[in-house]
Amino acid sequence: MDPKDNTSTASCESPVCVHNPHLDSLKDDILYHFSLGTGTHNLPAMFGDVKFVCVGGSPWRMMSFIKYIAAELRMEDPKSEYPNICAGTDRYAMYKVGPVLSVSHGMGIPSIAIMLHELIKLLHHSHCTDVTIIRIGTSGGIGLEPGTVVVTKQSVDATFLPKFEQVILGKTVVRNTDLDQSLAEELLQCSKELNQFETVIGNTMCTLDFYEGQARLDGAFCSYTETDKQDFLNRANEAGVCNIEMESSVFAAMCKLSGLRAAVVCVTLLDRLKGDQLSSSSEVLHDYQHRPQVLVSCYIKKQLKAKAARR
Repeated sequence: MDPKDNTSTASCESPVCVHNPHLDSLKDDILYHFSLGTGTHNLPAMFGDVKFVCVGGSPWRMMSFIKYIAAELRMEDPKSEYPNICAGTDRYAMYKVGPVLSVSHGMGIPSIAIMLHELIKLLHHSHCTDVTIIRIGTSGGIGLEPGTVVVTKQSVDATFLPKFEQVILGKTVVRNTDLDQSLAEELLQCSKELNQFETVIGNTMCTLDFYEGQARLDGAFCSYTETDKQDFLNRANEAGVCNIEMESSVFAAMCKLSGLRAAVVCVTLLDRLKGDQLSSSSEVLHDYQHRPQVLVSCYIKKQLKAKAARR
């Protein structure tokens, strides 16, 4: 394994690539953290029609999204409670309506990485094709009005470099964090058509921590000053960083490796240049958190309408 780069992709007949020859020797593939498996579930029957996957941090938010998209696609069943497909585990939650899958991923790189390994395998085993995956979430903005939606151009690390590093077998492997630019532009166009809130395309900084890693002054520990914080955030802004969160780098890297068309859509809850703690009311924050759902729903509806027109 090349410790500097592992972005090359092997030939893969499946539309969703897994790049793991060891999977062929498994009698059954157990997706442990989903409480699903090839030997216990008919994955193609359950998920073979999936075209859009939306992932986000909290189970509540992803339940909210599936209810919203069901109504928007007019697939809503008044009697449906949208059961959690992963009810056999308390790690993640998964919901489905029509061609849309909604999955929670927890908080931070390790949590979303575990989920993505099993999600990518699930899509692969289900023989899904032409899948678009979008992370919807919240973030801290830099120089943006709270409530602004950021569609990520590149995910950068805390040194503002577009890369994701992981130690594998004691060696540092560096992977690319580019996202699908045409998808980002399509999402931006949807926002213009909605004309409900400000949306921008920019770089997103992905950190390993919510407090010191994001230059907050309100954690249990802090060894820097307000001036140091402002200097760091301004340097990030000059590097094209519009917002900060904790999942986009590994999300971009893994989606690129598996051949999935991917985007990150996060709303900003505050301007980090003006403070570290949320001061908006719960009603305002709820409205902000709904904005990525509205934008992604618009995109999905537009794509399904275009597909139906081509038939």
